[in-house]
Amino acid sequence: MQKYCNSVGVLVPSVMLPKEDADFSKWAVVACDQFTSQPEYWAAARKYIGDAPTTLDLFLPEAYLGKEGETERIKTIGDNMRRYMDEGIVRTLPQGFVLVKRSVAGNTRYGLILALDLEQYDYSKGSTTLIRATEGTIVDRIPPRLRIREGAPMELPHILVLIDDPKRTVIEPHIGQEMKKLYDTELMQDGGHITGWLMDSDKDITAVLDALTALTDKAAFEQKYGDHAPLLFAMGDGNHSFATAKANWEKIKATLSDSERENHPARYCLVEIENVHDEGIVFEPIHRVVFGMDSEEAVDWLQKKMQELNGNVTVIEGSNLEAKGGDIHIIPYITNRSKGAFVVEQPTAQLAVGTLQNAIDAMIKEVKGTEVDYIHGADVVEELAKKNDTTIGFTLPAMEKSELFPTVVFDGALPRKTFSMGEANEKRYYLECRRID
Repeated sequence: MQKYCNSVGVLVPSVMLPKEDADFSKWAVVACDQFTSQPEYWAAARKYIGDAPTTLDLFLPEAYLGKEGETERIKTIGDNMRRYMDEGIVRTLPQGFVLVKRSVAGNTRYGLILALDLEQYDYSKGSTTLIRATEGTIVDRIPPRLRIREGAPMELPHILVLIDDPKRTVIEPHIGQEMKKLYDTELMQDGGHITGWLMDSDKDITAVLDALTALTDKAAFEQKYGDHAPLLFAMGDGNHSFATAKANWEKIKATLSDSERENHPARYCLVEIENVHDEGIVFEPIHRVVFGMDSEEAVDWLQKKMQELNGNVTVIEGSNLEAKGGDIHIIPYITNRSKGAFVVEQPTAQLAVGTLQNAIDAMIKEVKGTEVDYIHGADVVEELAKKNDTTIGFTLPAMEKSELFPTVVFDGALPRKTFSMGEANEKRYYLECRRID
């Protein structure tokens, strides 16, 4: 039986980090699913790191997915993981949580590193598990990530999971306590600053687990949301990585006995949990850029498709148009020839992002050669839209944080890529590792 047994699907991990004298500014690298249309970002990261130990040796930026040499890169990642462990480049810390303080873009937020039970997670819309997806999961995005995780001896988390803790009972009571500092570093390429402390006392660990358990109290949850199964952990960022860990576990689980399944390390996935009520957490919109079609033809095609899926749709031209929801959705666009917006009457989706996503999904399916990228930062959309190989870009508004948990509880998942916890440089950087073989 594992130490700190609990009913909320939490494993108190023994994380791995490099030696104390390592250059953590070169060790820590931003999440793999950022800057996917900007390979120059990753080239600059490699140039800055040089030959220093780095998590960039331990994951595959999605900018390189499907590109020449992918198979060799994945093999090298597995080899690097084993080498880092065999040569003592990474060390295993005592069992405990890691309290994280991240300051970036004028905001400071706190989190707690722990591992979550994949048996308590179901990404299907309408699921009632303690751990749930907040957006639609694209199953086609799992296999490429699974190729990397399959057989890997360790994992690195960029997954951010939110808890709904308005009374601040889980993370906040431990801020400022005396704990061993693990790292304190600037993060490369405008990533801000991060500090981590090891929370390994029985008293603190038990306090966290008790507070999480209290958030699942059925009577309290029903008073807040009515007769619904408690939702404790909502995916904030990295849902597809968590879903990949689940798929990997299902394959491993099939080879194990019942007793082996209980405590196998791959049953759990390392994440950072954060309180959605933390003032330092900012929900940013996720924008879209489409490739593979003439821009004027795309505007016409999308107008017709949106009209087919909704009520009447008109196209207006002009700059400085803002996306709006409500009874009529306004969806701004930009191409290298024009700026304007789609005005959608009687939309079938609740949110403007849902109306747009339904049309884009149809385009990718019906128009051969088209593809979409999801972009953090309106300035990046503007920059990409000027290029001749870009079809059309869309900028969207951010959703309110207060809408997240009620929407997932009542409606299931949000439209895919509805929100982002910060822009690309504010995402989680890979730092902690955990052995999973």
